[in-house]
Amino acid sequence: MATVFLVEDDESLSNAVAYNLRRAGYDVVALADGEAALRALAAQQPDLIVLDIMLPTIDGFEVCRQVRRTSSVPILVLTARDDEVDRVVGLELGADDYLTKPFSMRELLARVKALLRRRALLIEELQRDREIPPERLAIGPVTIDLAARRVWRSGQEVALKPKEYDLLVYLARHQGRVCTSDGLLRAVWGYDGYGDTRTLAVHIHGLREKLEDDPRHPRLIETVRGIGYRLSPRATS
Repeated sequence: MATVFLVEDDESLSNAVAYNLRRAGYDVVALADGEAALRALAAQQPDLIVLDIMLPTIDGFEVCRQVRRTSSVPILVLTARDDEVDRVVGLELGADDYLTKPFSMRELLARVKALLRRRALLIEELQRDREIPPERLAIGPVTIDLAARRVWRSGQEVALKPKEYDLLVYLARHQGRVCTSDGLLRAVWGYDGYGDTRTLAVHIHGLREKLEDDPRHPRLIETVRGIGYRLSPRATS
């Protein structure tokens, strides 16, 4: 049974979300503020965190920042309806996905299921990697060590967020081929159907900032307008 930390200070919303998560078969630890969340995380590692941004004591941004220092546990952030800044900052701090309030419980459960499924696949991949010699992918100045989940650019190690790394590996394994936005969301985030392409765009932007010579004129990760992205064969030249 997967354990979900639910960090939400609105008692009625927390109760409703916890009820639906438990009904779906998850073990839920409900926490009402950021400080309590960090204490709980120091004692127990959950399989997923549902994290509200506006929290007392310590806000969700700081909780997310501190979690990402030591853990790659999936984080689903909850944000206000029209606050795009919250969504972008949350993703830049290492959140894996976001959901705007108000939301349907069906949508919440779908996002939770997708994130947990992707986590399970990554764990399986890591276990397989431990059984075989380290495998590396090289794309121009970029080298990816699949066993160690580490990336270098021109010999300098680059720190990537978990989803940035997963996205880069998927693009590298399909180098030269156009990867549709929906296909990337399905492969990297685990969505069964349509996902929010803004989540993908934020992570593409993060990769370009870290790996491109000029992020404003990318040569490594190309945009194929109206379709998706491609890791360019020119990167090897």
